[in-house]
Amino acid sequence: MPLHLPSLCLLSLLLAGSGLQLVIAQKAAVSVQTDAPGNQLSYVSDLIKKAAGRSKTGENIAVRIISDSAAAVKIAGDENLKTPENLGWQCYAIRVKKSGNKKNIYVLAGDKTGAMYGGLDVAEAIGIQTIGEMTDSDHKPYLDRRGIKFNIPLDLRTPSYTDPSDAAQQNIPNVWEKSFWAAYLDEMAKNRYNVLSLWSLHPFPSMVKIPEFPEVALNDVWRTKEKFDDGYSHMGINFVRPNLLKNVEVVKKISIDEKIALWKDVMQMASDRGIEVYMFTWNIFTNGAEGKHGITNRQENDTTVAYFRAAVREMVHTYPLLAGMGITAGESMNGKLTGEQANEKWLWRTYGEGIRDALQKEPQRKFRLIHRFHQTSLSGIKEAFRDYPGTFDLSLKYAIAHMYSTTNPPFVDAAMPLLSQKTKSWLTIRNDDIYSFRWANNDFARQFIKNIPEVEKIAGYYMGPDGYNWGRDYLTKGPEHQLILQKQWYSFMLWGRLSYDPELPDHVFIKTLQTRFPKIDVQKLYKPWSAASMIFPWITRYVWGDIDLKWLPEANISHPTHKGFFTVGDYIEREPMPGSGIRNIYLWAQYKHEGKKDSLQSPLSVADTLSRLSQEALAGLKALPERKSGSFTELDQTLGDIEAFAHIGNYYALKMKAACSLTLFDQFGNEADKTKAVAYLEEAKTHWAKYAKVYDSLYKPALYNRVGFVNIPELIKKVDADIVMAKEWKPGTTKYKVKVTTERPFRN
Repeated sequence: MPLHLPSLCLLSLLLAGSGLQLVIAQKAAVSVQTDAPGNQLSYVSDLIKKAAGRSKTGENIAVRIISDSAAAVKIAGDENLKTPENLGWQCYAIRVKKSGNKKNIYVLAGDKTGAMYGGLDVAEAIGIQTIGEMTDSDHKPYLDRRGIKFNIPLDLRTPSYTDPSDAAQQNIPNVWEKSFWAAYLDEMAKNRYNVLSLWSLHPFPSMVKIPEFPEVALNDVWRTKEKFDDGYSHMGINFVRPNLLKNVEVVKKISIDEKIALWKDVMQMASDRGIEVYMFTWNIFTNGAEGKHGITNRQENDTTVAYFRAAVREMVHTYPLLAGMGITAGESMNGKLTGEQANEKWLWRTYGEGIRDALQKEPQRKFRLIHRFHQTSLSGIKEAFRDYPGTFDLSLKYAIAHMYSTTNPPFVDAAMPLLSQKTKSWLTIRNDDIYSFRWANNDFARQFIKNIPEVEKIAGYYMGPDGYNWGRDYLTKGPEHQLILQKQWYSFMLWGRLSYDPELPDHVFIKTLQTRFPKIDVQKLYKPWSAASMIFPWITRYVWGDIDLKWLPEANISHPTHKGFFTVGDYIEREPMPGSGIRNIYLWAQYKHEGKKDSLQSPLSVADTLSRLSQEALAGLKALPERKSGSFTELDQTLGDIEAFAHIGNYYALKMKAACSLTLFDQFGNEADKTKAVAYLEEAKTHWAKYAKVYDSLYKPALYNRVGFVNIPELIKKVDADIVMAKEWKPGTTKYKVKVTTERPFRN
């Protein structure tokens, strides 16, 4: 029965003796009671009402949400319910009790966030029509903090790392709209993300006023009309070029005071959804402040030190709901300086002292500082920040730039002995693998999360790209520019929900999928989708490019200054991902020729796996409705994404086989191997053509800040060049030697 809201049903009274505010009662199929005022409880109550309004459940359900541990224990005793097992931060218990024809559902928690999460469970169960199956359960977070990494394009004058890209430029107006953030934060809360990290080279001029440096604060929001190219630094340097400033548009007329009010509102909306907001910076950048009051980006400049210290102080002071800041000892710092100008000393004199200045006025405030364990040493960090007056964490890159590679990346293993429950680290989980497509593989996500080592030493994670912007989607050719979090909703649900509870059963995801696509058998959808979703992890394990500019599996490319399009010759020399257990093709050929046994996986086995996954995906699509050409319904786009994955998977499988045959010819001169390599590449071209056709039907070419301009159909010319390369190959062409292909993620 849907929820009806006649005026007589909206009551504002307190239940006698219970202290419970009755939000909905009389004649309603679903009633909700909360134990206290508060935006988080109001927020989740509204979600339950909306879910009930859309639901066809005929049950009479009373929901009581308790956000105080003492009250939760008392009610459990009074109602003869099992006492909650966990009443800490974000924890909750669900208790179900029948009373006549009414089902009573109790959410018993020790804080408002836990109460909200329990209420979200109830809203979800109503929405996917499993409320009748709800039973007693206890919940606590597996990872305390689960976040999104958002490189925020604030303004032409205060860019992020991602700004020299189409996606960032298109999203500049969006980040200044409250409605954008309301929708964004709703998606985060629904999937149990509780950290929003905003990353900027230098955000201060767009977000604060600094009394000592009054000319720095920027009114209005600017965007250039000039076209960006792929010639921008990969270190964030010189992003605000003179030609960009000569041709600008004002995308929003807004004073600095109005900007501050907006960001206060955004942080309040986040708090209302149990989400902490953090601001991260790279250093030293002075975009928007350069040249004013004598400010430069030289760390020897005492005026710059004074400016940063004051800017950090004002950031903390201006935003009472800002939970913390993150800092980087790079990308524009001079590591050769010593004394007071040395990197870590400079960071302490600016960020450390700035935060300490602000906290002197708010001595009870908790403010977390996160120091990225990047381009620096642990000993230097600890020495410089020994007097920090609050929680001090590190931050490590967990899978470098490719979370969609293996479920157990090895890169932080050596750092774990350096950590403790006192010195914890965040994990930067970078997704520079999938920009265009929708991804879905429950097992991979679950195992990835469960494989995170020593979670008691992990403060949390933030997940996101550097080479793309997770704002609104402008890649899709259709008329709608939905949030990336909405477009790729299934993968965001997987990562968020499983990192709160990795034991969450698959039926929750499948039932949600069925609700999303009620007219099809979603098991028939999930099977090919999950197979297709493993194609990029498998190819990335072999064609390993540690950082984002070195590998984009959607296009078989790196940045033009690295290798550009990866040729069949490049495949021969690739060093597979550390820890992948895969043998390099050149060495595989030697082992094969010499008859040696190999403990590592054959590259041909990887090719066979890619081929199998592609065939599973394409076979599964035949049991589903045919994708409608020109349609941009969610189902048609999802079917298109699965097909695109499958076609490029077949391309990769054949290209790997071609590289294996070509290296045999290279080393041993058998013309039959060369002929076989050419045949594989010619067949691979047919699959690239199919891939390009599907991709072009759904998505636009785009400029990315880390790999440059990507036009999938145009890359057929590079595919043709591969065939020519193989035809002209001469024995002994490859001069292979083992290479170190992965950056050193930290120093002791």
